Amino acid sequence: MTNPPLLEATNIRKRFGGVVALKDVSFRVMDGEILGLIGPNGAGKTTLFHVIAGKEQPTSGSVHFKSQDITRLRPDQRCHLGIARTFQIPQPFAQMTVFENVMVALHFGGDRHERALEDEAGEILRQVGLDQWAEADSSALPLGARKKLEFARALATRPELLLLDEVMGGLRPNEINDVMETIRTVRASGVTIIMIEHVMRAVMGLADRIIVLHHGELIAEGSPIEVTRNKAVIDAYLGGSAHASA
Repeated sequence: MTNPPLLEATNIRKRFGGVVALKDVSFRVMDGEILGLIGPNGAGKTTLFHVIAGKEQPTSGSVHFKSQDITRLRPDQRCHLGIARTFQIPQPFAQMTVFENVMVALHFGGDRHERALEDEAGEILRQVGLDQWAEADSSALPLGARKKLEFARALATRPELLLLDEVMGGLRPNEINDVMETIRTVRASGVTIIMIEHVMRAVMGLADRIIVLHHGELIAEGSPIEVTRNKAVIDAYLGGSAHASA
């Protein structure tokens, strides 16, 4: 018997006034995989993340997580169930240190002894390569470190499903390599990942499957190789090179 999907979105439609941002989008995410979500700017990718995470309610359609209908649950309720996300623009608590930011997320994720939480915070910072920044003021971090802190705070809620929204954006090549390795480590620890990403070498190197949105519609789904050979995807997004950064 085939295992049920960890997440299933069915006929997701999202309308903002007269604009239809998502048009009956359906897809599944299986436990343990990395699903890439690509498409040109304005395709509806972040809106779809908002619907999965609970920031936006779909106009119609449904979202199921671990076979439970979560379509109308609040973001905090979904987080407690095991869904976490990052944002394109990092939003740390500016008056706190890097370590304190992660501790806040850990307290939200469950009730444990303070010392155990402190140890876990240190391990998460090491995992994302921020241990040397632990006592730094989060508002003073360079972009690459702020991106990693956003990643760390999401991990601190102990997710089963992690939504990564352009965590590579604005990073230098060596920083991209570091984050890619972190994502592989996180997946190996048992976390399922959906990632929006414009850095093609990253998404093609990490994703097991890719879905492509264009004008709010799902126009392709398949392995990285299948997607890069899809004429509709080439015309809408990839252009002449599947390996370029957009």
